[in-house]
Amino acid sequence: MTPPAIRIHQLHKHFGALHALRGVDLTVQPGEFFALLGPNGAGKTTLISILAGLVRADSGTAEVMGHNVVDDYRKARQLLGVVPQELAYDPFFTVRESLRIQSGYFGLRHNDDWIDEIMTNLGLLDKADTNMRALSGGMKRRVLVAQALVHKPPVIILDEPTAGVDVELRQSLWHFVRQLNATGHTIILTTHYLEEAEALCNRVAMLKQGQVVALDNTASLLKNASELRLRIVISPDLLPAELLSRVIRHENNEYILGLKAPAEMENILASLRLAEIGIHEIALTQPDLEDVFVQIMGRT
Repeated sequence: MTPPAIRIHQLHKHFGALHALRGVDLTVQPGEFFALLGPNGAGKTTLISILAGLVRADSGTAEVMGHNVVDDYRKARQLLGVVPQELAYDPFFTVRESLRIQSGYFGLRHNDDWIDEIMTNLGLLDKADTNMRALSGGMKRRVLVAQALVHKPPVIILDEPTAGVDVELRQSLWHFVRQLNATGHTIILTTHYLEEAEALCNRVAMLKQGQVVALDNTASLLKNASELRLRIVISPDLLPAELLSRVIRHENNEYILGLKAPAEMENILASLRLAEIGIHEIALTQPDLEDVFVQIMGRT
């Protein structure tokens, strides 16, 4: 029987008085495209650091493909590729040299064919002989992704991989990552771009203050969201008092209102007409993952 790609059981971690992880339980199956979401300080990076062997938990267990990250750390680390948030690189080597050195950490020689394939897919081939310090921020982030993949790990963690990068890189990166997932790689993504998580990930875990507060497949989370969203742009910018309790977001003349059912639109429009408020734009939509995230974080 194939073990889970990631198995985490009752993981606790303190940093002084800060209880960063509070009994986290989480299982990710092989081949999943999984999102790990949460606000800053929720414990996502601590959890990833424990899986990568950079931080040791106070209690609990973490495994990669059945290998304990403490007791069998060599094998666990070999099965895992991590793309970190920070742009950490060695300024003294070219892109190709950096990837060859990274291959050497895993005992891999003559890895140039795979390195060329990675560089081609990430748009790095024309930068292969460029020194790392001469690359743009977006290109350096591509190299971080390449470094995480040189040893062909079955489990890949992408920690904010598209933070501060251009649209072209996002598109090429997600195309390549989708290909990896289609060939059986397990992908775990953390991101603040929730539209990416909604489009890419089959299942989602949400962390807050070191605890898992939601865990379900993406479609179920969206289906179970309790409210529809009514977007209106009005003039003057003065919503009637009886509608203020419905406001989810407000910016300039644009309001996002929560509705339990489409039929409630009639009363809202009647209130606006009675107050002689003009409607310039109106749209009724289903909640997206960002709406669900805000709702869950707010109630927990």
